[in-house]
Amino acid sequence: MKEYRIDDLAREARVSVRNVRVYQDRGLLPPPRKQGRTGWYNESHLARLHLIGRMLDRGYTFATISELLTAAQYGLHVTDVLETDDPGSRWKKRKRAARLTVAELRRMFGAQTTEANIARGTELGVLVPSGDDYSVNSPRLVEAAQILVDAGISLENVLDQTAAVRKDLSDVAARFVAVVADRYLAPEGEQLELDEAKISDIVRLVDQMRPLAHDAVQTLFAEAMEEQISRALEKAARQLGDSPGPAQTTENDRAS
Repeated sequence: MKEYRIDDLAREARVSVRNVRVYQDRGLLPPPRKQGRTGWYNESHLARLHLIGRMLDRGYTFATISELLTAAQYGLHVTDVLETDDPGSRWKKRKRAARLTVAELRRMFGAQTTEANIARGTELGVLVPSGDDYSVNSPRLVEAAQILVDAGISLENVLDQTAAVRKDLSDVAARFVAVVADRYLAPEGEQLELDEAKISDIVRLVDQMRPLAHDAVQTLFAEAMEEQISRALEKAARQLGDSPGPAQTTENDRAS
């Protein structure tokens, strides 16, 4: 994934560096990856800046943009945003969960909260170092990991599966992007010629495809999950049928 220093990111997004910092201070833009004293932003930051710009153009306030972006990030709906007056609401619980201390991680994962596992979580982008604490861009991932660890699955295994799924999803995204790229971009080694009309077509098609691709993947994944769950249950049923129950006796038992 391409990365940008803050000056390059601002230039690419056609906003000022000051605005990038303002959006970050207001929680609209996730913090960059830190390497020494340099912050590195990636394409997801650039996409977020474009989205913020479009929402500002439509008259949304910073507060509304923050609520909607955070709700979308946590998989919530508009109704969840409207329920924020309830101090016990799911929304506020998730908002508080967006920052974790090492002590909180230890309470969640116990002895498996090792330096190696924390480093792996940071490498995968699940945990983002923020001073002595960690920001969590996707609390649902942490919640899912805790459920699996509580069920007896090792955190190391969960992190391995997270890395594998991320790679698989990157391949899926590449397939969707290739649909557009194969149509509009020249084959490798050939000269690319794009006029303003073609560029406009590409931008429009990508904007239309992004939410549709998300919905398509979500639908197909739900179908695949149902199929795999059914297979797992059928396998368990066969294994139960093959093993003798507590009331069953063997021929040797009858002989004795």
